[in-house]
Amino acid sequence: MADQTHVLFVEDDDVIREATQLALERDGFVVTAMPDGLSGLEAFRADRPDIALLDVMVPGLDGVSLCRRIRDESTVPVIMLSARADSIDVVLGLEAGADDYVTKPFDGAVLVARIRAVLRRFGHATGGERPDEGGSGAHGGVLTFGELEIDTEGMEVRRAGQPVALTPTEMRLLLEFSSAPGTVLSRDKLLERVWDYGWGGDTRVVDVHVQRLRTKIGQDRVETVRGFGYKLKA
Repeated sequence: MADQTHVLFVEDDDVIREATQLALERDGFVVTAMPDGLSGLEAFRADRPDIALLDVMVPGLDGVSLCRRIRDESTVPVIMLSARADSIDVVLGLEAGADDYVTKPFDGAVLVARIRAVLRRFGHATGGERPDEGGSGAHGGVLTFGELEIDTEGMEVRRAGQPVALTPTEMRLLLEFSSAPGTVLSRDKLLERVWDYGWGGDTRVVDVHVQRLRTKIGQDRVETVRGFGYKLKA
């Protein structure tokens, strides 16, 4: 996978940008590195990379705004880089459409692992695993929950007959919910299954993505079970 993967990396710190680019290239990635958001947007439009790594605090066009611009045009996976794990910028980045984030300073091996995990998730959401089709009004690979229809073979979602545009991560999250409608899935379980975290992760990632999913498929379709997690209304 890595030797065919083109990474857009936007980072204004010269030392971090050059060191990270070299580390990623040693792992077989093709890297386009840019020092600011405006040049990053131009590179994205010109090169159409497979994944984007965006530092939150870059000049010209900040990373959160750049993420929004990318998300307006593409579902390409986006990982935000933030200097503080408790920063509001983390949540803003996720709300803007980022799939994950990594806290700086980061270990090169951890960053590579996160990139590969996101790309695996992207592959699953565009035609990999399918949920079981029992108990939810499934017919011909289509799961029906009220006005919501999920085509698990074509990887398409419709609400009241209208197509719903989901990012790969949102699609993977919905597939997890639809594989066990009415069953409560904990945040830790969703981190493991959707984000491929084999270790403890930040549950804000789950919460923000659930909220984003709700805005697209209906606020009452995914229920919060306080103290436990979330479930899809069967």
